[in-house]
Amino acid sequence: MSRPLFYVAPGALDGAVPGSTMTVDGAEGRHAVAVRRLGVGEGVDVSDGAGTRAVGTVSRAEGSVLEAVVDTVVHEERPPFRLVLVQALAKGDRDELAAETATELGVDAVIPWQAERSIVRWKGERAQKAIAKWRSVVLAAAKQARRAWVPAVEPALDDARLAERIAQARLAVVLHEEARESLAEILRGVALADGTAAEGEILFIVGPEGGISPAELGRFVQAGARTALLGPHVLRSSTAGPAALALAGEHLGRWGTRDGR
Repeated sequence: MSRPLFYVAPGALDGAVPGSTMTVDGAEGRHAVAVRRLGVGEGVDVSDGAGTRAVGTVSRAEGSVLEAVVDTVVHEERPPFRLVLVQALAKGDRDELAAETATELGVDAVIPWQAERSIVRWKGERAQKAIAKWRSVVLAAAKQARRAWVPAVEPALDDARLAERIAQARLAVVLHEEARESLAEILRGVALADGTAAEGEILFIVGPEGGISPAELGRFVQAGARTALLGPHVLRSSTAGPAALALAGEHLGRWGTRDGR
């Protein structure tokens, strides 16, 4: 059975070495002690969410404080390229579901996109609360997947700023049901001989329930994006991005090993 993982603040593990003691407190400590009911002698992983994972053995579990003696410390390097999901805002929390599943499948960052046909609109205080909710969802998914790197949830983009981001990316792919080129073909084209990809950012752009408008599609293609077909079926907004990430993980060598093991 896998050891449970808990997060501490970035930098909290900077001095961790075998034999030292690490502390998990606050909400995470309370979850470890009161919910997971970890006890002395049990194994635990602690990560700072920025690539450092400490494997240890619980030495104290009281109230909302968990302490563990460090056995080993692993520093997981960032991949040379970033997989980024640009997810259009969608109703029924389908956008959050996409962010959650994408995190489990290895995405490096998630960007909410206020698409032309998005029914959901983020404005003012609602936008701040929504971003906070996405970040909470992604953090919980990263913990479930036992990731040492927690994906970033970036501020929402409109069409103009997304076009600028596309122009800067190594590869930007708009997932579209009328595309003629398959995503698998595109990914094979960017893979190096060792099955990975060159440095840079790979964007996967997913539209809302009503699809990407012709004007948006034209603008993104002009900025340098390519359109790609995932398969023979039309997928929901919550499914398309994770499906693309699964393909990318396979074609670009992300799923060959378990990081930090």
